[in-house]
Amino acid sequence: MPARILAHRQAVEQQLQRFSLKTEASRYQPLEYQAETIDLPPVHVVDMREELKSGNRSIFSRVLKESIYHVLDNNQQAILFLNRRGTATYIFCRDCGHSLHCPRCDTPLTYHQPAYSPDAQTPSSRIETLTETRQPRPVPLLTCHHCAYQRKMPSKCPQCGSEHIRQYGTGTERVEAELQSLFPQARTLRWDYETTRKKGAHEIIMGHFLAHRADVLIGTQMLAKGLDLPLVTLVGVVLADVGLNLPDFHAAERTFQVLTQVAGRAGRSPLGGKVILQTYQPDHYVIQTAAKHDFFSFYQQELDYRRQIGYPPFSQLVRLEYRHSDPTQAKKAAEDLSRQIQKWLHSEGRKNTHLIGPVPPFYQRLKGYYRWQLILRGPDPRSLLRGRQLRDWRIEINPPNLL
Repeated sequence: MPARILAHRQAVEQQLQRFSLKTEASRYQPLEYQAETIDLPPVHVVDMREELKSGNRSIFSRVLKESIYHVLDNNQQAILFLNRRGTATYIFCRDCGHSLHCPRCDTPLTYHQPAYSPDAQTPSSRIETLTETRQPRPVPLLTCHHCAYQRKMPSKCPQCGSEHIRQYGTGTERVEAELQSLFPQARTLRWDYETTRKKGAHEIIMGHFLAHRADVLIGTQMLAKGLDLPLVTLVGVVLADVGLNLPDFHAAERTFQVLTQVAGRAGRSPLGGKVILQTYQPDHYVIQTAAKHDFFSFYQQELDYRRQIGYPPFSQLVRLEYRHSDPTQAKKAAEDLSRQIQKWLHSEGRKNTHLIGPVPPFYQRLKGYYRWQLILRGPDPRSLLRGRQLRDWRIEINPPNLL
């Protein structure tokens, strides 16, 4: 995706010629009409703050519920997108405030309801029904999505002993459960990491959905692109804000990309379709431009922000990361290298190259190792490190993320 930002900048500067695709080719017309195109689907933005004010506590807005009813009544299909797995995204004690984290990664543990089984051949309960396989239902599990650490859901808070320990947040499993509660007649499939661990699971799920053995497909980013589903007339993005506020300059770009990709799953046939984006930040420029399929406006604003902060494509980055099981040693190594880099910058007179850090990344601890990082930003920061001995340091040129 960073290459697309760079290409757009070159197009703006007339180094490349820019072409815009305003419509999609229809693949479901008779042979003699295959050259016809269809308009991109209309997008409706729902302010979930207003839903809460009106008393709607459901994860589904009123307009999304009505649209699902319409899809089911017309024997069509829908996709519900949420880029989070599990039933709840963190476990929290309401008495002392303690939350359960992975002991190796210090990241919140995700709650998976009993229908989930990491060892089952086909984890989704709906897939089990469709493929006539039966798997034992396990106890609720708390899972780390970085290192796969697992533990049982405790009945009491491990810090204060309170029984007021609950699951909070929303994942694909919760979306499926609430959908089945609201629409018991709906046949659902879930497409996320848990349901696709077995070899061939992707093909099984897609085969069932294409054969219309399910009405609603619920999934994460893996269903956002590459799918041509003629009966899908509705795409609902349950929470469009996911990932938007991560401390990484790619966050807006990635969110815009996935929203526009998943929106393109609707209305890919003469049946037409629509997209509903549920969000708590309806005025954010990513939400507004994605709702209008307005690539040009997004790139203009994103390029302006990148220019202001001096990030790619207006500079190059080098990320240096140090990992150690001892947090003190990890911090010391980062501080020592920081001082050394400052000396190199001064001795070579590199006034346009800047050092950011040392700081711990967003995920400070992963798989038992504490992490510290340094970021070099400038016109050619990699040349500063050429020929230097940097033992035990991980070096990335223009890293895909800074998390």
